[in-house]
Amino acid sequence: MLRCIAIDDEPLSLGLLADYIRKVPFLELIAACGDAFEAARVLQEKEVDLLFTDIQMPGLTGLQFIQSLTRRPMVILVTAYKKFAPEGFDLDVVDYLIKPVGMDRFLKACYKAQELHQLRSATTPASTAPEFFFVNVDYSLVKVLFSDIDWVEGSGDYVKIHLKSTPKPLLVRMSAKALEAELPADRFIRIHKSYIIAIASITAVRKNSIFIKELELPVGETYRDTLRQLTGKNL
Repeated sequence: MLRCIAIDDEPLSLGLLADYIRKVPFLELIAACGDAFEAARVLQEKEVDLLFTDIQMPGLTGLQFIQSLTRRPMVILVTAYKKFAPEGFDLDVVDYLIKPVGMDRFLKACYKAQELHQLRSATTPASTAPEFFFVNVDYSLVKVLFSDIDWVEGSGDYVKIHLKSTPKPLLVRMSAKALEAELPADRFIRIHKSYIIAIASITAVRKNSIFIKELELPVGETYRDTLRQLTGKNL
């Protein structure tokens, strides 16, 4: 669904435009606004994909309104004047409709907006999760890279985070369970009630233990299935 705003200072034209939008299955009318200032308030509060706007409006024209937007939705201009078409297309509007607009022409413009939206969605990189988190150490928030963690040792209300970059672990006041919730599940595994290990740091696996180079850590009985899933083998 494309979330839309209709903008026109003429009530009859605004009503017709809103009615057209409601008839298109992939459009959702968020607001029908009598001027650009009202539309600006809506944009501050809601996510909008597509604007349908008149040009000649008191106070702020449709073109001026479009130019004022830092985050600009797709725009379809709906106007009685052909003379503004060059300025409209200079602003990369999706389409330029001349009143009175027939439903067939309106629908054609809507399909153009839908295709553009789908193209942008397909080419926009997926947002990536952060590669770090912060922990409280000695009254300071310390940034810890997930890639720097070898293993975590829990003991009551404290954990020691053992890092590749320094021989001294970070001592953090939080439970191992709370810390586990901060770590990406596809990069860390719990092998014991007291130990969480970075999968990339594992160098060898035995039935009852896991190795990080020369370091051997025990595997708890209740965590054996985790090892089977990790290795794909019965140990």
